[in-house]
Amino acid sequence: MSKILLRLVATLAAACLLFTSWVVTAPQRAVAADPGYLMVHFIGEGSTGQQIYLSHSTDGLHWNDLNDGASILRSPLGTRGVRDPALVRSPGGDRYWIIATDLCWGCGSTVDGSINNGSRSFVVWESTDLINWSQPWLLNVAGAIPDGRNAWAPEAIWNPATNDYVLYWATNVPLDGKTKHRIFYARTSDFRTITTPQIYIDRPGTQELIDTQIVELPAGVGTHRYVRASGDGQITLEGSNSILGTWTHLGNLSGIGLTGSQVEGPMWMKFRDRNEWAIYLDQYSSGRGYMPVTTTDPSTVGTYQIPASGSYNMGVTKKRHGSILTLTAAEEGRVLARWPSTPAKRIQSYNFPDRYVRHANYDVRIDQNITGPDAQFRLRPGLAGSGTVSFESVNFPGYFLRHANYDFQLVRNDGTAQFAADATFRQVAGLADPTWSSFQSYNHTDRYIRHYAYQLRLDPITTTTARGDATFRVTN
Repeated sequence: MSKILLRLVATLAAACLLFTSWVVTAPQRAVAADPGYLMVHFIGEGSTGQQIYLSHSTDGLHWNDLNDGASILRSPLGTRGVRDPALVRSPGGDRYWIIATDLCWGCGSTVDGSINNGSRSFVVWESTDLINWSQPWLLNVAGAIPDGRNAWAPEAIWNPATNDYVLYWATNVPLDGKTKHRIFYARTSDFRTITTPQIYIDRPGTQELIDTQIVELPAGVGTHRYVRASGDGQITLEGSNSILGTWTHLGNLSGIGLTGSQVEGPMWMKFRDRNEWAIYLDQYSSGRGYMPVTTTDPSTVGTYQIPASGSYNMGVTKKRHGSILTLTAAEEGRVLARWPSTPAKRIQSYNFPDRYVRHANYDVRIDQNITGPDAQFRLRPGLAGSGTVSFESVNFPGYFLRHANYDFQLVRNDGTAQFAADATFRQVAGLADPTWSSFQSYNHTDRYIRHYAYQLRLDPITTTTARGDATFRVTN
């Protein structure tokens, strides 16, 4: 009998039993309105791909790119690129952190330099609501490790035994002149200070190990409370009843044709409506990004299966090494409202129609025939009031066009009322042509966005020339 037919029979049986027992629930997703899942990840190489991206799924297998596939956070620190982000929620659900590798392949760094003299720090952001994030900071984790050459692939898990987080990652400490990444750990309560790093996982000889992620299992499932998956030439599984206790080798995924030479970056997800898990694996050797492998018992190697290719969809962008959070309804509502599907637009000049508004080094002007992301903006609901608009940069998410002393710059939203007012405008009929648009300042209502000597300014409009300068078309 097929899996689909078996689940249909189970669902019908559960529906019948509901009339006689209040403790039986259907194994299928109960209602479409149940909250889904949030994946934080990066998408590829280069300075744009190695930033923070989000994707959402209602069922854990079909994913949609949030923010129209654009990054939601960019790192201005260290290498100015981030990989392998981990999303951590506090036990009380009132605080979140994103912790990522400070690494930007193809951004001026060499492979050997990143391995043997790379960043010893992680990039960390903090939030209280999943949508407003702090300025990032660098957390030095490998500086105290003797001959520690880098710090890669951070993960963190709450440890009830010590009432803090176990932060763990890979650092290269060479052995006999050869590269050897091992997993280290430290304890932290705030991701700003850590205890002295200790070795967490070390394979024999020169065998390296880079990617590890731990999943906690509910009572009654499997033989261990925790299972960890690691990339060490295989995707190796180990089990324990204590995060910092003794771990038992459980096997690997070579039996279903997956080895560490093909996949990396194991990422766990628990389906909310049934005792089934997915471990997502990054198909780095073929350049295809994540694929799911499902299991009903992460501690038993024989239960792992590769789903049929048509049973899942990873969305438009490539999904690479990250982590998944099962959302509450409140979290999902905030995230989907903050990063809806909003198309990228260009702002075309009326009297110089070959020129478009663009930012360069955070200054704003109109330039000729600009098609790239520097000239693309998302028209968001106005930060300061209804019926207004604000212009968010596509390639610098969280940065908006803002006037200061009547000059325009691209500036990061600091969450203040002053910023919101300075970055908010009323879209009105074009002053030179009512079929186009002009943008009136929210807090200086006698002034409009206009260009002057190709620079964007906020000015009173009193002449025919100025009316042309203050008229624009929102276009693709």
